[in-house]
Amino acid sequence: MSTEIPDSYRDTAQAKRLVPALARGLDVLEFVRGATRPPSAAELTSGLGLPRTSVHELIQTLVARGYLDELHGAPRRYQLGVRLFELGNVYAAGLDLAREGQVAAARVAADCQETVQVAIRDGTEVIYVAKVDSTHPVRMVSFPGARLPAHLTGLGKMLLSAVPEEQLASLYPDGDELPGMTPHSIRSLERLREVLAEIRRDGLSWDECESNPAVNCVAAPVYDHDGGMVAAMSISVPTIRWSAAHAARYAELVRQGAADLSRRLGHVSLARGAA
Repeated sequence: MSTEIPDSYRDTAQAKRLVPALARGLDVLEFVRGATRPPSAAELTSGLGLPRTSVHELIQTLVARGYLDELHGAPRRYQLGVRLFELGNVYAAGLDLAREGQVAAARVAADCQETVQVAIRDGTEVIYVAKVDSTHPVRMVSFPGARLPAHLTGLGKMLLSAVPEEQLASLYPDGDELPGMTPHSIRSLERLREVLAEIRRDGLSWDECESNPAVNCVAAPVYDHDGGMVAAMSISVPTIRWSAAHAARYAELVRQGAADLSRRLGHVSLARGAA
């Protein structure tokens, strides 16, 4: 498994030299985070392509500092440690968006009984920061902390619609076919540009089975006190419960929910200011 530096850090990485030992330690943590089961030292060595001695030293250091927990067995396996949980809680406590997003999402979910999510953008990906599940059974590919390609989700397309054209070109520089998750996924930058223009015009973003073959969603923008789009909120609904009439209602609910979250973050709209 190779670990890529997030897009938001690429310019910094090119301008400044990274500390190799620290980067390898973070690679270990990210490998463990993405593994389907706690990996062994041998799996870490193979997956990261690092010398066995180096991996063992990294593991011992991370275990000693509480960033990894050792699961005894044959072979010994490793999971993320309590220290990361502590740091994550400190981060979440200082991130008003996550806390307020959960509150606002809960209000919308109470009205529609469907899954409501809030996400932010990191380069070409979205990161889910809040989620309230539907009262009905539904399979979702997202959860708080998860990442998905932005161009495949209603949330991500909404956030990409705020990106200037020249910056969009730098996010997708090579013009290759975009990755997809379903037959309905957007696969070209040209088509993505067309969709983003529609989103800017309508103020809403739609996902029609583009990231999940059985789920549609509608998303609206969330603004902060400076008026910048800092997040997006969506309502996700299985296609079996989706209709044109329902879509119109969900669109209105998500607009209201996103506006409520924006107000919680200190945003004052022009309409409200004129009132």
